[in-house]
Amino acid sequence: MRYSAGVLADLHSHLVPGVDDGARTLEEALEGVERLRAAGIVVIATTPHLDGSLTRQPEALEARLDEVDRSWNLVREAVRETLPEVEFLRGHEVMLDVPDPDFSDPRTRLAGTAFVLVEWPRLQIPPETPRVLARLRDWGYRPIIAHPERYHGFDREMSLPGEWRRMGAFLQVNYGSLAGRYGDAPRERALTLLERGWVDLFATDFHGRPHLDLYLDEARELLSEMDGGEVFQVLSRTNPLRALSGEDPLPSSPLPVKRGSWRRLRSLFQSKVRG
Repeated sequence: MRYSAGVLADLHSHLVPGVDDGARTLEEALEGVERLRAAGIVVIATTPHLDGSLTRQPEALEARLDEVDRSWNLVREAVRETLPEVEFLRGHEVMLDVPDPDFSDPRTRLAGTAFVLVEWPRLQIPPETPRVLARLRDWGYRPIIAHPERYHGFDREMSLPGEWRRMGAFLQVNYGSLAGRYGDAPRERALTLLERGWVDLFATDFHGRPHLDLYLDEARELLSEMDGGEVFQVLSRTNPLRALSGEDPLPSSPLPVKRGSWRRLRSLFQSKVRG
């Protein structure tokens, strides 16, 4: 499918109702899709939570995937009827609570591609993470690490995300992190990753609740202040669409971060940040 120049894509959200901590009802899920569409996002791969350890238990995995299938199909049909211009896909956000998850079922991957959205358990970084990612690449998968800026336990030099990328992983930063949604430390890590050219994709990580914000406009404005409009397009449009086509994301140029831009916009962002 071809898309107009202004179209954005999102590979991380929780819009399958009643299966995780995201949207609770079909109405909330559909409202969430409508809000993404209003923000310019017309390609959505929603990603319910899935424990990696469950992928090693065939019967339990099948029960979980069937549960998600039923709820996702309801949303997909509603989107087709009310927002036919939106492409509504699915994958999972897989918590790597084991080092050897089984991604052989295409439903565990992003739109059935080789890309897998993964996260470390409880926002902590376990040992031997580069080895785990290298193993996934050896098995033919392409891991995208969800919100690396939000994890605790980085060394002062922030060298580990670079090691993840050298092992063949890609990094997905939340728009909300740039707006201070999760606090100062994740925001600073997100800016550092942008400075080093280590961010491969942006995403909403939207949990489909009416009181939650997307933070996309704030992130776009911040990057515009730093002359990063082209970087925003690559990370919000080009690279997500490439991943859904089975192609590796393009490298992003390092972005000279202007801390003054954040200070000028801080009051605007803080007025929209909710707990």
